[in-house]
Amino acid sequence: MRLSLATRIFVGYAVVLVTFGAVALFSITELRRNQVQGRLDAEGYLVLIQTVAALETTHKSQAQDLAKLRDEPNAETRRVIIRLARLYFPGLVTDKVSAGTQTARAVMAFAGPDEQPLLQDIAKRFDDIAVAYADYQAEAERAFALLEQPRATDSESLAQLDLLQSKESAVGAAIRLLQGKLEARIRERVRLGQETERRTGVVILALSVLAIVVGLLATGFAARSLKPIRTLTAGVSRIRQGDFSTTLGVQGDDEIAVLAREFDAMARALADREAQLAANQQQLLRAEQLAAMGRMSAQVAHEIRNPLSSIGLNAEMLLDSVRAASFGTPEAAKEAVQLIASVTREVDRLTEITDEYLRLARLPAPTRKKEDLAALLRDVLTFSKEELDRAHVTLQLTLPPSPVPADVDEAQLRQVFLNLLRNSREAMRAGGTLAVSLSVEALRAVIRLADTGPGIARTDRARIFEPFFTTKEGGTGLGLPLSRQIVEAHGGTLRLDEALERGSAFVITLPLAAPTP
Repeated sequence: MRLSLATRIFVGYAVVLVTFGAVALFSITELRRNQVQGRLDAEGYLVLIQTVAALETTHKSQAQDLAKLRDEPNAETRRVIIRLARLYFPGLVTDKVSAGTQTARAVMAFAGPDEQPLLQDIAKRFDDIAVAYADYQAEAERAFALLEQPRATDSESLAQLDLLQSKESAVGAAIRLLQGKLEARIRERVRLGQETERRTGVVILALSVLAIVVGLLATGFAARSLKPIRTLTAGVSRIRQGDFSTTLGVQGDDEIAVLAREFDAMARALADREAQLAANQQQLLRAEQLAAMGRMSAQVAHEIRNPLSSIGLNAEMLLDSVRAASFGTPEAAKEAVQLIASVTREVDRLTEITDEYLRLARLPAPTRKKEDLAALLRDVLTFSKEELDRAHVTLQLTLPPSPVPADVDEAQLRQVFLNLLRNSREAMRAGGTLAVSLSVEALRAVIRLADTGPGIARTDRARIFEPFFTTKEGGTGLGLPLSRQIVEAHGGTLRLDEALERGSAFVITLPLAAPTP
């Protein structure tokens, strides 16, 4: 399934957010764990080690005081030491042991599962110390009672003190063992804390770098995905300035690529429309020019035609009179006849020109019927063959084997073919080759007439269909405009093939007749 551009950008930034969220979550988790570990150290092991240290100090002080009983000869001093040992040390030791036990059990409430066995063992050792100290205290009471008797012997006292010292050593050993266990655990926790801190720093740094890389990749992806927008903006600007040849060429299947392809299609449509509008404008302008010239030509032809007819008639009558008249010499009679014949020829030429003007101005709508273009073209060429042969023009005719039906006005289309044949013949004054072909392309008949004459100058090609423009001596400039007008009235086109380097070729396209149902 293809994701849209917005979805892909959203997914990219969602990945960035998730990555940074993972970094933040990991950091918060590690911070929380460090807080728990710090609380365990501050409120647990450090308090316990301080309690054990205070307990050991108190026990040592008691042991030092009781050691004095062995060498003290003064009975009153002994009583003071014994009274101090009874009143001060037992309560202090009991409080320390009780505080240690409570601390161990309180820490177990928030310590992790890894610390539970050790804390349970510490609480049990405090309980064992309490039991051992109670036994030690009971033995001390027996020793104090013996020492307070006036009849007690030194041997009995020393034996009791030796027994008390053994009990004291057991309590001290238990306290030192507990202290060593706590110190070892604190050292282990310091080592583990340093390793965890170093590992956490490396992980956070790696995750941060990963998040930055992911962010840069997402930003680069977004910038790359949105880059065609600048191309679109530039294309719109060029379209606004009238450059319809703009092609963006954005590849892909996201929204911007689809929009770019639609933009290219719009630009092509606008270019085609602009070209069509220009062609229509040119056609309209040409039609207006032809209409204006036609009206003017009709007026001029109307004004000239009647006098020309009168002049022609009078010239013919004058010619008959001259032929019947007598002259001094035959040369004078011949010269007079030639002059009048010249006048008659010029009158006929002017009459032909006025007829062309009238045809341009009053071209009737074509009366169409289905004709075989191949047969019509063959007939026109047969009619013109003698004239072409006299001009030393070789004809090359290429026709399809089957008929090419089209709805045309045969007389008007024949006039177009004759005009083009005459132009080609007159262009090849020293002879040449005229290639005429008929083919069918895309439901249209294509007629091509190509000669090997000198061709049409590039500077004149744009004007050859303008009325009254001609490069031939004695030409009227109406043949090609009239031919194009006739072809376009049939729904076709007449154009000059400008691809030829030598000679000239005119191409006529006409719609084929609809097939008979």
